[in-house]
Amino acid sequence: MSAAETTTAKVPPTRPSTAPGAGGTGGAGKPAVRPRAGGGAALPWTLLAPCLLVLLLVLGYPLARLVALSFQKFGQPQLWGFQEPETVGFANFTRILGDGEFWAVVVRTIVFAGGAVILTMVLGMLTALLLQRVSGWVKTLINIALVASWGMPIIVATAIFKWLFDTDYGVLNWLLSRLPGVDMIGHNWFASGPQGLAVIMLLVVWGAVPFVVITLSAGLTQVPKELEEAARLDGAGSWGVFRYVTLPVLKPIIVMLTTLSVIWDMGVFPQVFVMRNGHPEAEFQLLTTYSYDKAFVVNDYGGGSAIALVTVVLLLGVVAVYMRQMLKIGEVE
Repeated sequence: MSAAETTTAKVPPTRPSTAPGAGGTGGAGKPAVRPRAGGGAALPWTLLAPCLLVLLLVLGYPLARLVALSFQKFGQPQLWGFQEPETVGFANFTRILGDGEFWAVVVRTIVFAGGAVILTMVLGMLTALLLQRVSGWVKTLINIALVASWGMPIIVATAIFKWLFDTDYGVLNWLLSRLPGVDMIGHNWFASGPQGLAVIMLLVVWGAVPFVVITLSAGLTQVPKELEEAARLDGAGSWGVFRYVTLPVLKPIIVMLTTLSVIWDMGVFPQVFVMRNGHPEAEFQLLTTYSYDKAFVVNDYGGGSAIALVTVVLLLGVVAVYMRQMLKIGEVE
């Protein structure tokens, strides 16, 4: 082999030039536009179609039926087919909105839901912060306990709370009576509405705290440690670090959890229903149980549907506030 052959570099073959408009680059040096793969704008809707169909069947028809019943006179005769449903317009809404008992139930529901949400978020935040400061095995044990309580069926949890607060055999009465000067033996926690609803609120909070703790714990892992250290170097204490560093990072999660908690706590039904043995007294009525009693106890399905529809409107207001807050957070980011 000659020296010329060993020193000559191999030049790669040149690419054939592409005519304008035939792919590659255009005449002006711009890349040619290639068609998008798939079905374009119709592809996402095609993929979402099964889910939307299920939602339409599961939620759409019951909601449409609820709206129709709220504008009708529909009682037991109409249920059994002896009479045809009679359209009464806004008569059901006028009747319930003019009833003082209904507004008392609305206020009671708002106070109950507000207290449960505040207690849930405070306890959940404190527990999540505590989990950041304990050892690994302690955190594991606490997480196991939280998941176990979260996964417990509502009926089982309600039965446990009924036993804890029982008048004759309640563990809580026995424990409180062990304190000096305290005699709670035979105390009936459900003799008055406020005490009984406080017990039910504790039951609701006990079932809701695990979800809040787990979610906030995941959010706390996203708080930049360097920001916390910088705040401490600037002289901020624990409260200052939490207020100016941790809270802004967790704000989207807190808004989401608060909104979900309001929706869930305003829709509380089995806890009240089971705790009062299927017959909640007037002092224990919330919007859900009040609507149920009107529809299935008094057999006024039109009035019960109107109460349920008002409840849906109130919850939609909560969702609207949530969406507004999330849009504000998105604009800031």
